[in-house]
Amino acid sequence: MRITVLGSAAGGGFPQWNCNCANCAGVRAGTLRAKMRTQSSIFVRPDDGTDGVLFNASPDILEQIRSSPVMQPGRHLRDSAIAGVVLMDGQIDHATGLFMLRERNSKLPLWCTDPVAEDLTQGNPVLRVLTHFCGVDRHPITLDGTSFEVPGVSGLSFRALPLSSKAAPYSPHRDNPVPGDNIGIVITDQRSGRSAFYAPGLGEISTPVFDEMMRADAVLVDGTFWTDDEMLALGISKKRAREIGHLPQSGEGGMIDWMAKLPPKTRRLLIHINNTNPILDEDSTQRAELTRAGIELCEDGMLIQP
Repeated sequence: MRITVLGSAAGGGFPQWNCNCANCAGVRAGTLRAKMRTQSSIFVRPDDGTDGVLFNASPDILEQIRSSPVMQPGRHLRDSAIAGVVLMDGQIDHATGLFMLRERNSKLPLWCTDPVAEDLTQGNPVLRVLTHFCGVDRHPITLDGTSFEVPGVSGLSFRALPLSSKAAPYSPHRDNPVPGDNIGIVITDQRSGRSAFYAPGLGEISTPVFDEMMRADAVLVDGTFWTDDEMLALGISKKRAREIGHLPQSGEGGMIDWMAKLPPKTRRLLIHINNTNPILDEDSTQRAELTRAGIELCEDGMLIQP
C-alpha cells in the first residue's frame, strides 16, 4: 500500500492564521527551521492502483489535491482518484472539506460511524447540505471488528475500533462520549499482509488500541501536543490536552513512553501536530528527543509504504 500524507497539522494548520506563538511567528519570519503544514488527512491506495481512499476531508483539501498529482489522474473531463472517503470523527478540521467535493458527478461514497453521521446531519449539517449538490452514498462503519472494503480500491481492507477522545463541540455527546465518536483504523494490504494503524485523535491508549499498534508495521498517531498543559501555559486555553482528547507526547504515560514499547521494526509517526508544539522546530530539544526515540513527524506530501 501507499499512504500519502496530504496534511499533517492539527486544526488551523501551521502556521495558524491568527497565531503569533513562537512557532507561527518564527516560521513566518524565516527565523525558525520548520515546515508549513496543512490540516491532517491521508490518501491510501494499493501499490499498483490509481484510485484510493481519502481519510478525512480537511478544509485544506483543494490545496492538498493541487499539491498531490496522484489525486488527479486526468482520465476524463471530470476525474478524481478519490474512490471513497472515510471519516475518523466529525470534527470541523476533518469533515468540512466535504463541501469542496460537491462538484462530483455522482454521489460521494462516504464511510463513517452512526454518531459521526448524526453530528454531520444535525450539529454541523454537512451531509444535509451535500444533498443539494452531488449527494452522499453513506456506508456505516461498525465497531464489532468487521472489516470493510471500498469499491474500486482492490487489495486493501479496513477495520475500525473505538477510541477515547472527544466528539466535536457541536455534538450532543461532546461531554458524554459514545463509542464511534472517534475511531482508529487498521489498514491492511491483503496481498502482502502488511498493515498500518491510523489514529489522528487519541486521548488514551487502551489495551485493544495498543494491541493494534503492536501488530501494525506502521503507526500514524496523535501528535497534537508535547505537554498536557501546553495550551494552558501559553494562555490560549483553560483545558489540558487530555481534557480535549489528545494524549501528549512527553511525561509519564505519554506517547513517547507507549511508542518505546513497540517492536523495533515498527515505523513510528506522529500526525495532527498543533501549531504550538515545539517539535515543529527542527532545532528544538524536543525534536531531538523524538529522533533519539525513533519517532518521525509526518510532513505534507510524505509517502509511507509500510
